[in-house]
Amino acid sequence: MTKIAVLIFALLSIKEGFSQQKKPNNNFSIPFELTSSNNISVKVILNSADTLKLMLHTASSDVSITENASSKAKTLKFNRTDTVTSWGSQSNTSRFSANNKLGIAGLKLENIQLWENKNTGPEADGKFGLNLFENKFVAIDFEKKIIKISETLPSDLKTYKKFPLVVKDDSMFINATCVIGNDTLQNQYLIHSGYGGTILLDDGFSKKYSLKDKLKVISEKDLKDSYGNIIKTKKAILPIFSVGDMKLSEIPASFFEGSVGRQKMSVIGGDLIKRFNLILDKDRKYIYLKPNRLNNGKYITI
Repeated sequence: MTKIAVLIFALLSIKEGFSQQKKPNNNFSIPFELTSSNNISVKVILNSADTLKLMLHTASSDVSITENASSKAKTLKFNRTDTVTSWGSQSNTSRFSANNKLGIAGLKLENIQLWENKNTGPEADGKFGLNLFENKFVAIDFEKKIIKISETLPSDLKTYKKFPLVVKDDSMFINATCVIGNDTLQNQYLIHSGYGGTILLDDGFSKKYSLKDKLKVISEKDLKDSYGNIIKTKKAILPIFSVGDMKLSEIPASFFEGSVGRQKMSVIGGDLIKRFNLILDKDRKYIYLKPNRLNNGKYITI
């Protein structure tokens, strides 16, 4: 074989080797646990050493852990203490930590900022938001308990229905309808996987339509926000709740009485979210929903 022939053969071999190299895998499957409080709990590794269970919180853009979890974390260092607002108060304090690493299944994330809270969902050490999957499609399968992160929209959408989202301050809202007696009431609902209940109605909506007089109250409960502030709620039965033509009947719905102005938005929580497998598009402009086998399960009524 001539020198020229050897050189050509070598170049072709190099080219073939490059063509056989795998492209970086930007698709990940993240297993999760659905807790008894309807929260999505994911195992994570903090700074390559501390193992935590964090709740996927669709209405949050931060990573946070509880004071109890931070006291046990060996690798966590706090840089400062901030004053922050929460659901139940305008003046809370939270320690802040910069430049952390977070491992979630196949994802290795760096320069993660982290805050410390008093509370989070039961059975969890803290929470994280969808901003960790920015510009990615996010599919949550509650039957298989898998979160799929991908660069492209999943191809099998025949059994899903597509709905527009309204995004405000990194929070996602969907339009839905309540039917109470002869009234059909339109409203926007925050998709809030951190809230374990079904539906939480905002104060203005509750007052405008006199829900305390039109709905049968079945229980009362104290809710705590991330900093321990207590808010009292009433739970009633909502005859019909629908998103598009997907209709749910006899759903527990909570509302506040005597604290108008505190709860400024209506919420769809984990007890309702889990009844649908869902896909969020990468721009968070649309959500795809498909009822799953959990749709026939009992609702939390206490």
